[in-house]
Amino acid sequence: MTENLGVLGKKTPRRSGVERVVNAPLPTVYGKFEAVGYMDHDRGDEQVALVYGDVGTEGVLTRLHSECLTGDAFGSQHCECGDQLDSALRAVVAEGSGIVVYLRGHEGRGIGLLAKLRAMALQAEGLDTVEANLALGLPVDARDYRVAAEMLRDLGVRSVRLMSNNPRKREALEQHGVQVAEQVPLLIPPCENNITYLRTKRERLDHHLPHLDAVAHLS
Repeated sequence: MTENLGVLGKKTPRRSGVERVVNAPLPTVYGKFEAVGYMDHDRGDEQVALVYGDVGTEGVLTRLHSECLTGDAFGSQHCECGDQLDSALRAVVAEGSGIVVYLRGHEGRGIGLLAKLRAMALQAEGLDTVEANLALGLPVDARDYRVAAEMLRDLGVRSVRLMSNNPRKREALEQHGVQVAEQVPLLIPPCENNITYLRTKRERLDHHLPHLDAVAHLS
């Protein structure tokens, strides 16, 4: 923990790590969740976990959802993010309990909104999502899941059933001390606008997307 000079020149400790700030009921179209708000003092990001029911400690149905303004709020068909968020929220309600961790600071796999839009413009010109990031001099995936693991531990969760097609999420959680008892596929039917993007995620980012084999007719 580092120190800053506060008022009157006195040294005040700088907070680090993840701090739970607030619990609030959040009725939604899916069901009544509890929104648990956190501050990540290391990055300065505000984070939230949506908790449904009595989640317990082991094998908790969980989604780590990376912030995606274009998909989550605007219904973009460039990706499947909005549909995945919708499916995850429905899944935990159907299960009777579960957690959706909404990870801010993850826009565009961690490169930010404007950089993501620049990458999308390059993809419209023919580059794939990996090539576009690299052409901008940016990492292919800059996301950090440390905060998600800390939030889950604060909620008392020791192991999860992780709703994800991305093996790197599983690896990251386990590296940060949260066991993954099962990886649960979260497969969204592709459309003409996102099939190339999804194929790139499967072929170049190792996402498990077996359902794409059935839609070879999409260009």
